[in-house]
Amino acid sequence: MPERSRLTPEYYNKTGAGFLPSYLGVVVTEIGAGEVKAHIVITGHHLASLSGVLHAGSIITLADAACGVGCFAHLPEGAGSFTTVELKSNFLSNAREGTLECSARVTHRGKSTQVWDATVVHKESGRTIALFRCTQFIMYPKS
Repeated sequence: MPERSRLTPEYYNKTGAGFLPSYLGVVVTEIGAGEVKAHIVITGHHLASLSGVLHAGSIITLADAACGVGCFAHLPEGAGSFTTVELKSNFLSNAREGTLECSARVTHRGKSTQVWDATVVHKESGRTIALFRCTQFIMYPKS
């Protein structure tokens, strides 16, 4: 894993190549104090084959990637990594084209867990597509 101090959007996007978020076109655009922003441009592979609208997995991957980057960037001193222990999504709207923008914010930053909330919005219409929350378990190296 990269050093937290080197975790810039450019660094994440470069080193993330070849992993699931990159295959879906997730691009991190901002990593700040308690917040991460990311987006995807909707293409055919983001859609569900039967309905032709956004596949839930595409939306969840965008939100989960943004929250994961945020968690890693805000790990407590001495922590080595994290893993998701729970996630929840509410889907409020859908789209077939355009850009999805995600803004993730930390709501709890403890020594053993973090909770992140994300909002996914369709850029062109301004519609909220989904609300997302995840709980991350903080892992420490064995001594």
